[in-house]
Amino acid sequence: MKWSISNWDYSVHNQRCIYLLFTLMTSFSTDWLSLREDADHRSRNSFLQEQVLKYLEKIGSLKNSPLHIVDLGSGTGSNLRALAPLIHHHQKWTLIDYDPLLLNAARDKICAWADSITDNEHHNDDFTRPITLVKNNYEISVQFLQKDLASDPQFGISESVDLITAAAFFDLVALDWLERFCKALKSSLYTVLTYNGKETWLPSDPRDTEILEAFHHHQGSDKGFGNALGPLALKTLEQLLKKEGFQVETGSSPWVLNPNDSLLIQELAAGTAKAVAETNLVSYEIAKQWGEQRARSQQCEIGHDDLFTIYKKN
Repeated sequence: MKWSISNWDYSVHNQRCIYLLFTLMTSFSTDWLSLREDADHRSRNSFLQEQVLKYLEKIGSLKNSPLHIVDLGSGTGSNLRALAPLIHHHQKWTLIDYDPLLLNAARDKICAWADSITDNEHHNDDFTRPITLVKNNYEISVQFLQKDLASDPQFGISESVDLITAAAFFDLVALDWLERFCKALKSSLYTVLTYNGKETWLPSDPRDTEILEAFHHHQGSDKGFGNALGPLALKTLEQLLKKEGFQVETGSSPWVLNPNDSLLIQELAAGTAKAVAETNLVSYEIAKQWGEQRARSQQCEIGHDDLFTIYKKN
């Protein structure tokens, strides 16, 4: 078990008991997820998101039942809270994560976010019991599944699903896992905020290049799925999907952080410095100094990309 991993490892949310930012405590992980949620939501590529909504509107017009959406590495349910209010149709969401504490936190956060709860049986803190809620006059049922996706890339991706979603997930997986996932995929896929390796911190610092190179090395370490693809993930996913006959659209979704994001910048800098120091490619002192300086930065841009592909039955 690793003691800490980098900041962008959040979307799989502690697969195989890996936890975030210097701690094994899931409570801290939920704090980190809450801290970054606003930046995540505003950074999504608006063009691709609109394509997804048009697709779901078309699918919804053809069926009487709720739209079924599966969210991989769901954490505390941020993906649902971002997308569900924009969908003008009744919905069924299945949230899949390895960590039961994060799934329980997801349940609590979603209940607090809902306009009303129509069914919320919650006996003995059993996060596996589904809930039914209302948001913007549409009914949403939510199911919570604890599953180690690393052991089964085919789980939850059947043809009965209208859309599979994920956020900051695919940069954590290994090539062989992704190959198996793409071969098995029989649903449309919408994934957001996959780290692409591009970073700009202001003002610039001579140490930025070596820090970033070391961070990329850390991104390629095992995050529970084998050696992670890291910044290569989105391009690799795109290529594999095209090989399987999918038509793929991608779009940029960078975090553009400013003084209003000072707490997020501080945690981002600290987590990056810690990850870099773990590689031994940069001395502990240089990593520490860089992290302390960057914690005071007023602006930075962290590159991500989104991807959307529609599954077409033969």
